[in-house]
Amino acid sequence: MDSLTLLLDFILHIDRYLEAFVQAYGVWIYAILFLIVFVETGLVVMPFLPGDSLLFVVGAMAGAELLSLPWVLGLLTAAAILGDQCNYLIGRHFGQRLLNANTRWFNRQAYDQAHAFYERYGSITIVLARFLPFIRTFAPFVAGVADMDRRRFTLFNIVGAFIWVWGICTAGYLFGNIDWVKANLDKIIWAMILIPGLIAVWGAWKAKGNNP
Repeated sequence: MDSLTLLLDFILHIDRYLEAFVQAYGVWIYAILFLIVFVETGLVVMPFLPGDSLLFVVGAMAGAELLSLPWVLGLLTAAAILGDQCNYLIGRHFGQRLLNANTRWFNRQAYDQAHAFYERYGSITIVLARFLPFIRTFAPFVAGVADMDRRRFTLFNIVGAFIWVWGICTAGYLFGNIDWVKANLDKIIWAMILIPGLIAVWGAWKAKGNNP
């Protein structure tokens, strides 16, 4: 199984993987979850990790008493805040070098979409982007490149992290163990990927259209 197939399988069947991780690693699962969220939000070259679906499934597992909801909410909120803050600093101090490096690890198309979003919507992009795959990873980087005021960025970062983590985890906690949801989880995960993705593409296209 190649890496792309393995990644897709992990995203679509993340519930099975997480249950196996809980059984295999016990309390260390909290460190693993923290690391996944931090890396997805904090490293501009890692925009393909399963943020939204991960949070939903983690909430569902908390609802099934496999994980502690307070620990999940606290740790993943911290990971989301620290990740965006790290990404902002990368953009602020090394952004232009990465843009000029033309490396295959840097997704220039996703960067351009996030940049168009930021140009159109300004600071609120940091909150909105939490719910948009790929743009979520690049928005803090773009803010850093644009030299957005650090205190202003931190405020929007914290607000966005709380809304994103608490909102999706709570939805998973309340609805993730309903029989219909469990039976159709793979379709729900696809919807959580495709619908925000299409919204992101449409929003970036509209932003570019208004900023020729």
